[in-house]
Amino acid sequence: MINKETVFSKDLQNKKLTIVRAFDAPLPLVWNAWTDPAILDQWWAPLPWRAETKTMDFREGGFRLYNMKGPDGEKSWNKEIFNTIEPQKLIVNDAIFCDEEGHRNHDFPVMYWHKQFSQTGDETTVNVEITFDREEDLEKIVKMGFREGFSMGLDNLERYLSTQFYAS
Repeated sequence: MINKETVFSKDLQNKKLTIVRAFDAPLPLVWNAWTDPAILDQWWAPLPWRAETKTMDFREGGFRLYNMKGPDGEKSWNKEIFNTIEPQKLIVNDAIFCDEEGHRNHDFPVMYWHKQFSQTGDETTVNVEITFDREEDLEKIVKMGFREGFSMGLDNLERYLSTQFYAS
């Protein structure tokens, strides 16, 4: 059961999307869900799509290369380059659309992600800010269905966390 709301805001002037979601789970469990490729693959893509990580080196200067595979076998490749990592607090990364080898697809904009994690009691909040080089880049991502897709992924994450948290 999904009981938390994803709060989405768009700041066109500052070329920024802000997404906030709280989860009824402890910080270490939420952090692992964002940093372990086997767990990421269970929730990252909106259903019926699924994520498949090809490689992930979770360290500053490392990257994750993955695809989102559609129900008909189509694949959308993406790469996250990790710039800053503060365990259980912060992940700053660049995200690009790419090919299977990680070479950037220039038809799509770069997204600059800033993910903050905080815990109050048994609730962990993830605050995501995504900035863009241009307003048009932000609008392109929104028109591609980012809000709906990412919200569905976060719902998947909540379902995953509830099975882990209550099972322990």
